[in-house]
Amino acid sequence: MLYLLLGWLALSLLAAAPALAQPADAPPAPAALADMLENDEARQQLIDHLRRQAAEEQALGQAEPTALTISFPRQLAELTSRVASDIGGEVRNLGGILSSLFSAGTDATAFDMAAFTTAAINLGLVIIATFVLFMLFRHLSRPLFGRLSLWSRKDSELNPTLRLVLCVALAAVVDLLVVALAYVAGNLIATFAIGETGELSTRASLFLNAFLIIELIKAALRMLFSSRYEGLRLLPISAGEASYWNRWLARLVGLVGYGLMVVVPLTSVYLAPSLGQGVGALIMFGAFLYAVTVVLKNRKRIRVELDLLATRSDLTATRVSLHLFARTWHLFALAYFLMVLIVMLTRPADALPYVLVATLQTIAAVVVGMLLSSLLSQTIGRRIRLSDDLRRKLPLLEPRLNSYVPNALRVLRTLILITVVLVVLDAWGAFDLTAWYASDAGRGLVGMLVSVAMILLLAIGVWLGLASLIEHKLNPETGTGEPDARAKTLLSLFRNALAIALVTMTGMIILSEIGINIGPLIAGAGVLGLAIGFGAQKLVQDIITGIFIQVENAMNTGDVVSVGGITGTAERLSIRSVGIRDLFGTYHIVPFSSVDTVSNFMREFGYHVGEYGIAYRESIDEAIIALREAFDELAADETHKMSIVAPLEVAGVTGLGDSSVNIRVRIKTTPGTQWGVGRAYNRLVKLHFDAKGIEIPFPHTTLYFGVGKEGEAPPANVRLMQQNFDIDGRPGGQPRSAQSSREGEHDPRAKPNPTLGEDYEEKD
Repeated sequence: MLYLLLGWLALSLLAAAPALAQPADAPPAPAALADMLENDEARQQLIDHLRRQAAEEQALGQAEPTALTISFPRQLAELTSRVASDIGGEVRNLGGILSSLFSAGTDATAFDMAAFTTAAINLGLVIIATFVLFMLFRHLSRPLFGRLSLWSRKDSELNPTLRLVLCVALAAVVDLLVVALAYVAGNLIATFAIGETGELSTRASLFLNAFLIIELIKAALRMLFSSRYEGLRLLPISAGEASYWNRWLARLVGLVGYGLMVVVPLTSVYLAPSLGQGVGALIMFGAFLYAVTVVLKNRKRIRVELDLLATRSDLTATRVSLHLFARTWHLFALAYFLMVLIVMLTRPADALPYVLVATLQTIAAVVVGMLLSSLLSQTIGRRIRLSDDLRRKLPLLEPRLNSYVPNALRVLRTLILITVVLVVLDAWGAFDLTAWYASDAGRGLVGMLVSVAMILLLAIGVWLGLASLIEHKLNPETGTGEPDARAKTLLSLFRNALAIALVTMTGMIILSEIGINIGPLIAGAGVLGLAIGFGAQKLVQDIITGIFIQVENAMNTGDVVSVGGITGTAERLSIRSVGIRDLFGTYHIVPFSSVDTVSNFMREFGYHVGEYGIAYRESIDEAIIALREAFDELAADETHKMSIVAPLEVAGVTGLGDSSVNIRVRIKTTPGTQWGVGRAYNRLVKLHFDAKGIEIPFPHTTLYFGVGKEGEAPPANVRLMQQNFDIDGRPGGQPRSAQSSREGEHDPRAKPNPTLGEDYEEKD
């Protein structure tokens, strides 16, 4: 679409050149005006014409308020009828001119063949000489273009987009110098070498002026579609695409430009003015048909390219807009070409310059927007790389910065897109950008956007600074070394609280900046907070208790604690709850409102407290010696000696139990190791007691068979069930029974004890 707009812009500019040079309402020449004033009749006609024109302007001024009341459909119908009438008149005029060329009534005596031949030869010589010199200058400048293209594509510290723009600007300057040199050389040849020496003919002047304008337009096209030098091409397209569009546009510009600026004036002078007008109309119709053919021929190909461009876009709005534009771009192009053709045929003097300026402004806005977007992508779209030392100190800063880059790039591209759209609308009169910016609303909106952007940048900077400081404190390789658990917990909570506070304050300031009164919002938030405080007392209690628990350093992440009747490791600690993993792996979330007591097993040191029972017949002193020997062996162990921080504490006999004498000892350890040290010490105590023959009591069962009134004991029938085992430990053999009495005698008068039963079976 951009390529076709460029082509039609060049075509329209060339078509408008004669109209711009000599407007339709231009005043008559001084000699004609003097002759008119000397003639009384002509002077009276001029006076009457001026009075009628003044009366018509006055009537038109008085009728303007009434015209405002005419409905839009009626105005549109009148405009359409007037345009159709003008186009119909041009077509009829063109038909009359063509028919008159072949009619017998043509005045052949008005045509001077000799003068025409001489003029054609002289003009041909000027054209050939000018183009030969132009091609020579272009050939001499090719090495410079090649060096600029190579430097543009060469890697350097300068940004690629800036390097491309700089090289294209230098190449454009060289191109303009080549065109200017060829133009000057053509003027010199036409003045001193061809025709009458010292005079520049009108024909040569027409061609040279057309040559200057057309080649300048082609130079501008070469800035966008440089087919031979890839490093001097502004548009990001392939060499084949650039060659196609550059060739098509150059052909169109040359044909239409030289046709309207050279052929049409010469035809009007040497043949007939009406014939020149007809030739100009034919050229414009031919250019229109040519443009329509190119649009329809490239409709599907450009649609595919726009769809591919949409898939690569990061913005959803841009992606959707490009998909829609891919399906309708040819309709916009055809409508634009038809509108320009109508304007050029009906009102070339006043409306055509407006269309040309609007088209030029549109193309400039689109190209500048594309370059800025590409510059931003190459400047901030790349991954930010910090120094090795900074990455070591702040390992999360680089990922955090790179996470902001895509969002910042989307915002900037959106602003560029909005600006381009506003400039395009201003170019076509749909939106007065200058008047809007000069108004209070425009200045206020721009100032508000700038203020919001500065606030957001300041908030992001504050967050990056404080978050990096917290990260620096938490990094064991920097700062004061490995932070303790309390510092980690408090810094993590402070980072979360900082994020919430910063987002809230930034939101409030932005709302205030865009004109929203935040007083009612703050009051409403206070009332809402009060209502939430009454309705969610547990939540408030959770938060308040959590704050005091953190301030008092009651627990930290990684501590073994007992809260709310649950004992385990604190894995997560927030402002309102603690997550505990118990011994069985179950994860518990305990809100602080249900915590009355916090038992922390990880503060400064720990104790293993053990009570060991010995039999009553054992020596207490010998048992204490065994306990000390077990501790000495534990203290010498490589695994546990670093966990023991004090000698063994023997409290002594703490109780005389039913079947044991209890001795209590205590081992002071580093926090968190008391359980492992206790298990290892229990093992050693058992080994040392066994080695010294010290009995550790265990429960016994005594069977009592009762006593008679005379003191005799009834016999007890005991049947022993014994099972033999072979050498491999497998059961084998036959059971045997043995019968004996308590005293070794058998009293046949004894009766079985009905309480105990007839016998008691025991298995080995």
